Amino acid sequence: MEGLDALTRSLAQRTPEQLAALLTRHAEPLARRPAPTELRGLASALWSYETLHQLVLHLDHPRLQVLTAAARISQERARRAAPGPAAPAPGADYQSLMAHRLSFAHLATEPVPPEDVLAALGATSPGRTRTAAETALSALYDDGLAAPTEDGAIVVPPRTPQLLAAHDPGPFLADAPRPAPDDPDGPATPAASVPPTSPHDESRAAAATLAATLDRLLASLATQPAALRKSGGLAVREIKRLAKAAGATEPHTRLLLDLALAADLIALTRTPSGITALPTGAYDEWLARPPGARLAPVLAAWSGLWDIPTHTPFGETPTALVRGHDRHAPALRHALLAALATVPHGAGAPLPPLFTEPPEGETGGHTPWTDLLRAADWHRPLAVTHQPMAGERAAHTLHEAAYLGLAAHGTLTPLGRALLTDPQSLDRPLADLLPPLLEQAHFQADLTAVVPGRPAAGLAALLASAADRESEGHAVTWRFTPHSVRRALDTGHTADTLLEDLTRASATGTLPQPLGYLVRDAARAHGRMRVLPAACCIRSEDEALVKELAAHRALHDLGLRAIAPTVLVSARPPAATLDALRAAGYAPALESDTGTTTVERLPAHRATAPAPIRDPRAPLALAHRLLGVPAPPQEVTKTGGV
Repeated sequence: MEGLDALTRSLAQRTPEQLAALLTRHAEPLARRPAPTELRGLASALWSYETLHQLVLHLDHPRLQVLTAAARISQERARRAAPGPAAPAPGADYQSLMAHRLSFAHLATEPVPPEDVLAALGATSPGRTRTAAETALSALYDDGLAAPTEDGAIVVPPRTPQLLAAHDPGPFLADAPRPAPDDPDGPATPAASVPPTSPHDESRAAAATLAATLDRLLASLATQPAALRKSGGLAVREIKRLAKAAGATEPHTRLLLDLALAADLIALTRTPSGITALPTGAYDEWLARPPGARLAPVLAAWSGLWDIPTHTPFGETPTALVRGHDRHAPALRHALLAALATVPHGAGAPLPPLFTEPPEGETGGHTPWTDLLRAADWHRPLAVTHQPMAGERAAHTLHEAAYLGLAAHGTLTPLGRALLTDPQSLDRPLADLLPPLLEQAHFQADLTAVVPGRPAAGLAALLASAADRESEGHAVTWRFTPHSVRRALDTGHTADTLLEDLTRASATGTLPQPLGYLVRDAARAHGRMRVLPAACCIRSEDEALVKELAAHRALHDLGLRAIAPTVLVSARPPAATLDALRAAGYAPALESDTGTTTVERLPAHRATAPAPIRDPRAPLALAHRLLGVPAPPQEVTKTGGV
């Protein structure tokens, strides 16, 4: 085919770096097909219907207009050059119908002179319009969505006319409309309307909250994996449980679960009881990273997620961890962020209400909301208002962006601008937003420990094992109680080891005297009686204590009876006996059948780690192979000969 020949020649004229850049830009749609082994195979992959369908969603207005005009003119020329067979008569056989449907005139294209395309767009005269059209055509060549012939004509993929047949090009706009929340001819925005906080401050607060919420959510999943429904997705009760553990709303919990799954921090694992969601081995590595490095893969996952997790159309049950099928969602996000990027601080409009389309009276006029959608339409014409429930989808996307710290006060934050520029380069802007994790706490005489920032994973685990989290925000507070200290002793600590660990975690190197008294008092009471796993026995060297337990009314359900002055037998298993004793105010310790104390630990579940992420140098190595150009020796060494 002449079109594929032209594209193959165009690809062959690129340097390895240029071809690798194309492979990287189109990595997602090309990954759905077998890896090409020659340039002709790459050209066929680029011009396949599925790849084209995905790529045209990410075209802005000028590129889409140029491609649409070239495709329309190309097919018209093909029909004139080789008219197809007449439509078959009613009742024609299957072969006649298919011959007509697959006729040359329906699928063929002809090269188009660039001047014809410029004329169709009204861009024949020198000026901004012509420059924008020529720039758009050059971008289409770079992306492999069109190819130049040897005499300079334009060749487009044969399927393009079918793909864009329903698209109404409208007038060609060289520049994006700017969202105009106020009348540009009216008075300037008064200073009093400027928000009291900057987008940077809002982004910092949102990122800190997001990091803490995600920590709690994944920790809860590690302790108790979530079961999925047989029909797929998390049950509502599981979402409610995880939302409570994370301290987030249910829509935000669904959002974070889907982002964690896309970032490979959790995985779906089949067990004898069904499919469960639990953290992967990558979660342990993730915990050791700085705060900004933790959020970077999560935000990058949001930019490419095929779903709007917080949007549940009317009549559907909210769920999470279901593979998304909304291929328009990434383009919609890009369009909205690109439109917000042009709004200066102080001129942004409030977030639109959720679950509602714009009022009918506003759809044809100029309001902040409709102006924003018009601007977004220019950046991705096929992904915004051309889709069903456009207003709802856009509103939920903007609310997600605000929750993730990417938008504030109707404009983009610095973090949002970084994501718009390159979703894979967020480490530096996030490092500026989130200070380093703190390794030490301030212990106070009122039995509290205060961390004036975000605690490191080790410090948080230590304090959580021996104290109850009381508050959080810019500073996190834990409170020590007899019950919380007993919890640390249950996990294997002694008074000495616990006090040593807390002293090392103290910012002053010492602990308040009341905390030392509390730990040693709890340790003296801890383990005075022992629960045996013999279904089960309670023993204590204190005979008076044994008699007290046998006569305690609150322990009547255990069916306690004395078999020796220092031993009681319980009718309930060890776990239930331990819970009943602790609920009654005692401090038992669990003992094994060998007489040693059993350390009680919360379960830590992990899923099998996902497949390794593709080497970022792989596109360049593939480009060298496709072009038949030997890779530099150091490149071969780095890529392992891939």
